[in-house]
Amino acid sequence: MLCASVCHTDISSTQGLSDNFPLAPGHEGVGIVESVGDQVKNLKEGDVVIPTHIGECQECENCVSGKTNLCLKYPMRVTGLMPDNTSRMSIRGQRLHHIFSCATWSEYMVSDVNYVLKVDPSIDPAHASFISCGFSTGFGAAWKEAKVESGSSVAVFGLGAVGLGPISGAKMLGATKIIGIDKNEMKREKGEAFGMTHFINPGDSTKSASELVKELSGGIGVDYSFECSGVAPLLTESLEATKVGTGETIAIGVGTEPIVPFGILSILYGRTLKGSILGGLKAISDFSIIANKCQKEEFPLQELFTHEVTLADISKAFELLKQSSCVKVVIKM
Repeated sequence: MLCASVCHTDISSTQGLSDNFPLAPGHEGVGIVESVGDQVKNLKEGDVVIPTHIGECQECENCVSGKTNLCLKYPMRVTGLMPDNTSRMSIRGQRLHHIFSCATWSEYMVSDVNYVLKVDPSIDPAHASFISCGFSTGFGAAWKEAKVESGSSVAVFGLGAVGLGPISGAKMLGATKIIGIDKNEMKREKGEAFGMTHFINPGDSTKSASELVKELSGGIGVDYSFECSGVAPLLTESLEATKVGTGETIAIGVGTEPIVPFGILSILYGRTLKGSILGGLKAISDFSIIANKCQKEEFPLQELFTHEVTLADISKAFELLKQSSCVKVVIKM
């Protein structure tokens, strides 16, 4: 078992449409290696790392297929235990769990070395936190899952930190029409900073979000849509917003309902729906590219940084999430 002990900074995020829709705290973080196990060869004390909730062995069937980022050897673990089904953390004799292999929201974490990515030590800690999940998940969904084509049209449902990712990815890939949908009018400015060309506030109309998207796309819908809110009815809306026969929807948002209502006709008309973990990004191969782009300031990540609190004031972060101006809250450890 190869382990590294890490002390780090976490962030919390708003995801998806605002105004009575769910707020989802993120598990993103960046840390400094405090110590390593005697078998760890690729990390040392003092290295700056980003924890991830999936690994990449680069050898298993999935890793070499080029079709998925979900490694079979180092999968996403939701049990809260290490790969050997043990925990490295406890308090007063009671076992604690490593949520998503990350064990974030804490001053110290213990992680399998295969679930951390070493980054340049000069990287902005807050920006490194932003790319460890939220923003990168959305960016990867446009880049790796949808493979948005130059000249295409895109709709993004929910302009939290996740939703701003596919906007940025679509812009980089040459999409010419990028429509952002959010009930929070303040997200218009954020969307435009990342490359959005059109904004829809569904609260300003009696028409559905998909109808409003079609009005902006010649009545036929967009080529790609990204559902980033986790709001159950918007899964069907995001499909309906795409073109009959060729439209593709990537589901990224996770809500509180394990089973959601779904309009079967939306997909019978030849549209495609695909789910995504971490936007299809591979933990080593792709994340290193994202980190490099972050280091070169190719993303306007400063637009995400709206609030900051100390760990002692973490309860305040949950209140800040409810504010319409909030995108990301940095929690300083």
